[in-house]
Amino acid sequence: MTMITLLDGGMGRELERSGAPFRQPEWSALALIEAPETVARVHADYIRAGAQVITTNSYALVPFHIGEDRFRNDGARLADLAGRMARQAVGARRDVRVAGSLPPVFGSYQPELFRPDLAAGYLSVLIDGLSPHVDLWLAETQSSLAEARAAAAATAETGKPLWISFTLRDDVDPQDMPEPQLRSGETVAEAALLAVSLGAEAMLFNCSRPEVMGAALVAARAVAPDLPLGVYANAFDDSQDEGGAANETVSTLRADLDPPHYCGWARGWADQGASIIGGCCGIGTEHIHHLAHHLGDQPA
Repeated sequence: MTMITLLDGGMGRELERSGAPFRQPEWSALALIEAPETVARVHADYIRAGAQVITTNSYALVPFHIGEDRFRNDGARLADLAGRMARQAVGARRDVRVAGSLPPVFGSYQPELFRPDLAAGYLSVLIDGLSPHVDLWLAETQSSLAEARAAAAATAETGKPLWISFTLRDDVDPQDMPEPQLRSGETVAEAALLAVSLGAEAMLFNCSRPEVMGAALVAARAVAPDLPLGVYANAFDDSQDEGGAANETVSTLRADLDPPHYCGWARGWADQGASIIGGCCGIGTEHIHHLAHHLGDQPA
C-alpha cells in the first residue's frame, strides 16, 4: 500500500475568498503585507482540513509582484513573516511540516525571462528569511530545467530537503504530444533525471490542468523509478500558455472540479504512482478536506 502525503491547496484564491486584502499586482503577498493574521488563518484552515504539509505564503514575494524596490528593502522581512505565519499555524504539532515556497522569481510560466545572473540573489533573500521556519524547500511552478537548477543551487547549503515541482505544457492534449513537456518545451523525462541528479527528495507537477498530470507521472516513473512523485493541479478554466504569466489576471475557474471530481483525478494519480497530492490555484480547503476523508491508502 502506498501512503499518501497530503499537501494544502492554493493560497491566493483562499485568501481572496476569506475576505483578506487581495489585488494585482501583489496577489497573495498583499495579505501578508497588510493583514498577516489572515495568512496564518488560512494555513490553520488547511491543517484542520487534513493537510500534512503546508506551504509558506512566499510565492508572490518577488519583484514581479511586489516591485523591485519593495523586494530590495523589505523582501527578507516579508519572507521571515511568511515563515513565521506558517510555523504559528502549525504550533506544537509534529505531524505537519512547513514547506518553504520558492517560486519562479521572474514570473510564472515564463521560462524565456529566466536570468541566471539575477536568480541566485533573488532566491537568497527568500531563503534567508524562510530558513529558520521551514522543514523543507518546495521549488514550485518551475517551467524549465534552468529554474530548477537555480533553486537547487540556492538551497544546497541549508541542509534541508528539496522538493522540485514542475509546471507542464497543457495547451495540447497529451495524446497529441510525443511525450509530456514542461512549459519550456523540455521533456518530463529530462526533468526527472535532473531531479535525481540534484538530489531532490521528491519531484512534483503543479499549476497545470489535471488532464496532463497522469502522462507526466508515467514518463517520470519510467526514468526515475525510485523518485517519490506528487501532483497538485490547478482549476484554471483554460491553459495559461497563451495568456502570459500566471497571476497577471484573476483567471476564471472550472465548474467541473468540485471536491468529489478533483478527488477522482487524485485517485488516478495515486494509481499512477503519486504519493504526494494536494491542490494549486482554485483548489481550496473543501477539496483538501474531501481528499483527507476519501483518498485513503492506495494500492502500490
